[in-house]
Amino acid sequence: MRNAIRFCVAFAGLALASLAQGAGFSSSASSAGEQAHFEPQQIVQFAKKVERTMASKGARVAILGRMGRPRAELPDGMHFTHVAFAVYSEISTQDGRKLPGYAIYNLYQLDDKPDVSRLVLDYPVDFFSGVAELEAGIIIPSAELQRRLLATITSPTYANLHDAHYSVIANPYTLGRQNCTEFVLDVTNAAIYQTDDVNRIKANEKQYFVAQKVNVNPFKLMLGSMFSAEVSTSDQNGTPVTATFETIGEYLKKYDAGSEVLTVLPD
Repeated sequence: MRNAIRFCVAFAGLALASLAQGAGFSSSASSAGEQAHFEPQQIVQFAKKVERTMASKGARVAILGRMGRPRAELPDGMHFTHVAFAVYSEISTQDGRKLPGYAIYNLYQLDDKPDVSRLVLDYPVDFFSGVAELEAGIIIPSAELQRRLLATITSPTYANLHDAHYSVIANPYTLGRQNCTEFVLDVTNAAIYQTDDVNRIKANEKQYFVAQKVNVNPFKLMLGSMFSAEVSTSDQNGTPVTATFETIGEYLKKYDAGSEVLTVLPD
């Protein structure tokens, strides 16, 4: 996964040429091998600060967001561009030591097939290495939901909820396409309802979760779906909608008593 970092929710104001080239829409690409916007030490210090912030809250499991595009390029209602789970773990170092820290459970696109995704485990420095801005969003679920999330993430349900058919504007209410935010939402609801029944998960998402409207010109969206494999509207009905870090945060603040949403900036 060496392609440039792209972001996980579609944005308005896309140039027609960018659409035709498959660029400009969001995606869930790994930031490994990315052109760095910050010095390595800045990334390391920021990643450590994010870890310290989660640890200070006693977070065993958190939902973590990063900014893969400059703030000025993001549409209203969409701020963080890739979302994953951060799980407090015992991490093995290259020299054989075992240290406490956070492992990041991601859904990433394939470089050579941007409409296909896979599940990848990496770490905070990897997660933030290609960001456009040093800012992180953190959702800290309630202690009970963290317990349920840990049980779900470490069970077969986690992988079973992954749909490798990727679209940057995946509709969280339907099956057939998935992006990183929909996957995080699906896993979260599997934990809330303690089920691996995807139809039940989708039924509850339709009833309780409020998705973000994708404010993209329909003509540009049509061209994007024609020219870019990672853009698909096959799972949409009417105005396109998708899940975002922000809508997941609002959902948990409403229905998960004790959850909170934090923002971390560099020192």
